[in-house]
Amino acid sequence: MKHEVDVHVGTRIRHRRWLIGMTQQQLADQVGIKFQQIQKYETGANRVSASRLWDIAKALDVPVSFFFEGLSDGRAQAGVDDDILANKEALQLIRAYYAMPEAQRRQIFELARVLSHAA
Repeated sequence: MKHEVDVHVGTRIRHRRWLIGMTQQQLADQVGIKFQQIQKYETGANRVSASRLWDIAKALDVPVSFFFEGLSDGRAQAGVDDDILANKEALQLIRAYYAMPEAQRRQIFELARVLSHAA
């Protein structure tokens, strides 16, 4: 049976990996394991040991505490950010947005803000 904390940590691993555009294979190669193990971590099927979580945090360039954000008393707290980060298209949009020069980002942001008010 999957533990809620393991599922939460796995989801945070997957979201961060998607956000930086890394594949499961690339993460597995950096950590020194098979990509199937990354799949099991991301679904919460397998628990991530402390030393492995440390290696994953280094590979994903986040502090270990990142994987526990959003937990309270061992329970995940659902929020808007979780729903957005679960959408692969939204993550692709975020990556594309931050790949643009800052002046273009501001213009895109203003366009999106105006369009959202018009809807």
